Amino acid sequence: MADHSILEYYEHFLSAAEADQLFSQLYHEIPWRQDTIQLFGRPHKIPRQQHFQGEPGLLYQYSGLVMHAQPLHPAVGRLKQAIERRCDARFNCVLLNLYRDGGDSMGWHSDDEAELGQNPVIASVTLGTPRRFLLRQREDNSLRREILLGHGSLLLMAGDLQHQWQHSVPKSRKVKSARINLTFRRISG
Repeated sequence: MADHSILEYYEHFLSAAEADQLFSQLYHEIPWRQDTIQLFGRPHKIPRQQHFQGEPGLLYQYSGLVMHAQPLHPAVGRLKQAIERRCDARFNCVLLNLYRDGGDSMGWHSDDEAELGQNPVIASVTLGTPRRFLLRQREDNSLRREILLGHGSLLLMAGDLQHQWQHSVPKSRKVKSARINLTFRRISG
């Protein structure tokens, strides 16, 4: 099967000053929460905090968790517009994740939920401490890529990337400070 994955990295999508201001604003103003998901039939606290924003009435579901969209924070709305101009895509929601330190992580997964459509476009902005972002091919886990997602960066995933690859943000004992990640997506009603 041919791989038609799209992965684009914009290291300096936001200036350092813009990224600093946005990080501080979101860190202090978002009502972060640590949810519980079902893994192999058992409840587990997710190893990070999160918040879901988007158009009224939208739901995002994964691993037995259902999140109802809260209104877009004004700064997130402005960021969304800038990303839409850069990516020539339209998004109606964003999942915000707060990684408090290197003990917080995201396991191997693909963003391939049915409500995201066949080949979703996902735009991911990193604020704060840089973290490793790992990718591995689904059919051959020995095929891997790694990107250090920096403060103010934008990562665009599109095409059939979510069908061909999995990604993760692994734990790291070296990381002592926080990272905020915003993943913009489009959920079909």
